[in-house]
Amino acid sequence: MVRRLVLGCGSLGGNLVGLLADRGGTVTVVTDRKGRADDLRSDGIAAREGDPADPSNYPDAVDLVIVGGQSSASNLDAARAARDRFPDAPLVVYLGDDADPSVRADIDAIADEVIDPRRIVSGRILDAVGTSHTERLNRLMRVLRNLDGRLAVVMHDNPDPDAIAAALALQAIAQRASVDADVCYFGDISHQENRALVNLLDLDLRVLDEVPADDEYAGFALVDHSRPGVNDRLPPETTIDIVIDHHPPRAPVEAAYVDLRRGVGATSTLLAEYLERLGIVPDTTVATALLFGIQVDTNDFTREVSTADFEAAAFLIPHVDVDLLERVETPSLTSETMETLARAISNRDVRGNVLTTNVGDIRERDALAQAADHLLGMEGVEVTVVYGLMDGTVYVSGRARGAKIDLGETFRDALGSIGSAGGHADMAGAQIPLGILDDVGDDSRESLATIVTDIVAGRMFETLEHATPTPSLDTDVAFEYPLDE
Repeated sequence: MVRRLVLGCGSLGGNLVGLLADRGGTVTVVTDRKGRADDLRSDGIAAREGDPADPSNYPDAVDLVIVGGQSSASNLDAARAARDRFPDAPLVVYLGDDADPSVRADIDAIADEVIDPRRIVSGRILDAVGTSHTERLNRLMRVLRNLDGRLAVVMHDNPDPDAIAAALALQAIAQRASVDADVCYFGDISHQENRALVNLLDLDLRVLDEVPADDEYAGFALVDHSRPGVNDRLPPETTIDIVIDHHPPRAPVEAAYVDLRRGVGATSTLLAEYLERLGIVPDTTVATALLFGIQVDTNDFTREVSTADFEAAAFLIPHVDVDLLERVETPSLTSETMETLARAISNRDVRGNVLTTNVGDIRERDALAQAADHLLGMEGVEVTVVYGLMDGTVYVSGRARGAKIDLGETFRDALGSIGSAGGHADMAGAQIPLGILDDVGDDSRESLATIVTDIVAGRMFETLEHATPTPSLDTDVAFEYPLDE
C-alpha cells in the first residue's frame, strides 16, 4: 500500500488529491488554506490544517511526497522540510506560478521531479506548431501507412502489463492508419496480475508457437523490448519496422521508426503520449491497460517515475474502468507462487544488502519476479536475485531498492556472456540455457542445483562488488532517431 503525502493545496494539489483518492493506498494532505482541510475531510480524505513546511504536521512514514501549493517560495520551504523528514521518499514539487531563477535552482537541487507549468504550456504550444514530438509521430504514421498488409506487434516473451498495454495502444494507432494489427507474443502469461489483466479485459492476443510465415505479416513492431531474437523468438535477422521501448539498449537498434526513452517509467507512458498527441481517445480497455502498465512498472508511481508518467496517468484516468482496475490489481496467488516464495525464503543467501536464492525447478516463470518483489521487503535487503530451472533454462529475476547500482547493467555484466540478460536500474532478468547439464538424471538434480548456484550467485556477488552506479533520470535523453526510409 502506497502512502502519499500532499503538501499544499493549490490548483495542482487540489486536482491531484481527487485523482489520488481514487487510487489504492492512502493520501494525507497538509494545507494552510483556511477551511480547505474541512472540505477534504468531508470527502473522506485525511487532511490537516497547518503549515505544509512544519514536519510536526506530517505522518510518521510516507512513500511519496508531492508539494502542490501555488507559491514557489512556500513550495520550496515545504520541499526542504519534506526532504529532511523523509530523505528516501520520492519528492515531486510543483514550481508554482511565481518562481524566480534562484528559487527554481533551489527546488531543482532537492526535488526528484519538478513540475514547471510554464514549460508545460510552452511545450504544448510548440508541439501544436510542429516540434520533434510532432515530427516523430508523423514519421510513425508514415511507416504504418507504408505497410502493405497486416502488422505484427510483438511483445517480449511472457509479456508483463506494460508490454501488453503498449501493444494494445499501438494496435489502436495502427487502426488510425488503416492498418490491421495483431498483438503477439511467444511463451505464456503466468503471473496472476498479468492473467487477470488479459482475462478481465477480455483481450484478444495471439500466442506464437512458431515464427510467422514470411507472407503472413507486412511488418513487425517491437514494444517494451528493442531487438529481434533478444527476449523474443523472432530470428535475429528479422526486419523490424517499429521499436518503442523505455529500457536502455546495449547494442544498436535498427528499424524504420525507433523511440527509446530511458527517462520514463514505462513504455505505456510513451504510447499514452502518442494517443494524446494524435487526438485518439482510448477506449476503456486500452486506457485501463495503459494505466495499469504504468502503475506496475513504476511500482505505483514510486520507482523511476517521471513527469511524463504523471501526465500520462492524468490523460488516461477519465477513460479508465476503476472497478475493473481494482480487480486486476488484487488477484489471488497460485499455489506455485506460494511454494516458490517459500523455497526462496528457505534457500536464501544474504551477503550484506544482497540476497540471492535458488528455488530449483519451477512451473511459472513469473513466480520468480513475485518472489524477488516480496523478498525486497526483508530488513536490510536492497537487492534480490531469485532464479530457478524450467525447460532446460535457468531463469533469473532481480529487484533493487535504495541500492546505488544499475541492476540491468549488473545483470548484463554478470550473466550476459552466458545467456541473455538486461533490464533497467531496479528491475532486471536473465535467461541462461543449461545445454548438456540439463540431461542429468533425477539423482543428480542436487548436484545440478549446486552448479547453478555457483554460476549465478557467484557471478552476481562478484559483479555487484563493482556494479555500475544508477544513472540519473534524464527525460531529455530521449531516443535514437529512426533510420532514413
